[in-house]
Amino acid sequence: MTQTLAILGGARVRSAAWPAWPQHGEPERAALARVLESGNWGGFPSPNTEARRFAASFAQFCGTPFAVPCANGTVSLTLALQAAGVPAGSEVVTTPYTFVGTASAIVAAGCVPVFADISLRDYCLDPDAVESAINARTSAVIPVHLGCSLADLERFRSLCDRRGLILVEDCAHAHGARFGDRAAGSIGDFGSFSLQSTKLLTAGEGGVVVTSDPLWEQRLQSLVNCGRKEIGYAEFPGQVLGHNARMTEWQAAIGSAQLQRFPAQQERRRENVAYFEASLEGFAGLGFLPVDPRVSARPLYQIILRYDADAFAGAARDAVIAALNAEGIPCCGDFYEPLVPRSLFALDPNTNAAARTGVDYASQRFPNAERAAFQEAVWFPHPVFLGDRSDIDDVLKALRKVRDQASRLLDWERSA
Repeated sequence: MTQTLAILGGARVRSAAWPAWPQHGEPERAALARVLESGNWGGFPSPNTEARRFAASFAQFCGTPFAVPCANGTVSLTLALQAAGVPAGSEVVTTPYTFVGTASAIVAAGCVPVFADISLRDYCLDPDAVESAINARTSAVIPVHLGCSLADLERFRSLCDRRGLILVEDCAHAHGARFGDRAAGSIGDFGSFSLQSTKLLTAGEGGVVVTSDPLWEQRLQSLVNCGRKEIGYAEFPGQVLGHNARMTEWQAAIGSAQLQRFPAQQERRRENVAYFEASLEGFAGLGFLPVDPRVSARPLYQIILRYDADAFAGAARDAVIAALNAEGIPCCGDFYEPLVPRSLFALDPNTNAAARTGVDYASQRFPNAERAAFQEAVWFPHPVFLGDRSDIDDVLKALRKVRDQASRLLDWERSA
């Protein structure tokens, strides 16, 4: 007899805890003790001792000459645009299917966010939609690498070169990913990384901007350090009005320790995702987003499946997600919603300068982003894939259980 769904009162597939995140141990304790005992905890002088060490390791990790640590992965995008000198009031094209920080960073740089729809193939920014959005006011493009997909960097690099635009890669999800023989973040003029708590590489909070241009690196260093021009970043012309966006020594020390862990963690994720994909081959109703053959190493921040209600008796995606969570399987559908018309991108003119530009964001619609966000995408967090195959087997068991009894979810939906 088929077990009753947990959401209807049956036993859960899984009650055990999932692999903890973040992972930590003696290296992190030693790093924090080193900072504690130094008495030198903050970000000044900038870059400070731990931040300088972390920057060198991160630049090597990305294959870029320069990496500049900063306070978080939102300010990192603002810094990139300001270091490039994009004109105030100019337009920056990006995706609506992202965290609000991508858009708010554009506003903080004095620019106007322009949203272009995503491709349903990979849920990343659609280069054709970007082409249509570019005009004489456009200064930059920010594609976002999403989940386990990389944006089409070949198209975006060619497009920005041809139109004279700055290309900033939002790599908040893309630590360790590679497009061909180059690391994510190294193909754009800038690569922006987040070290927030859930990210593949975390320091709790923090960000990094990578670039290959020595003058842009100097401007980044100055912007991070309140606009100061210090030894090592005093040769760029003029002066910038900076921020205090320095990374603390605590963050930098943890970042260095976590960077050492990263290769083994990512290899474990790759092995488990490969097993998951092979096991789900031909599973009606759930499919993986196709892998671009030019991507030689995928990011594995969130594993996204595409949901088809027809194979689940017509049950809404959110009902299936609720059923999976009841079975002990962490997943969600609303990890991101389109930034307009409803989201954290609040159109409050007192806090959002873009709301004072006259752009009618409230009426904008992006059918592909809405389809992904509200109907198709099922997101599984990366710590699920840091265990062993028995963990993946629990996910597979729950998926089969829910699909086999999907018709019973229709009654649950009506009564919910």
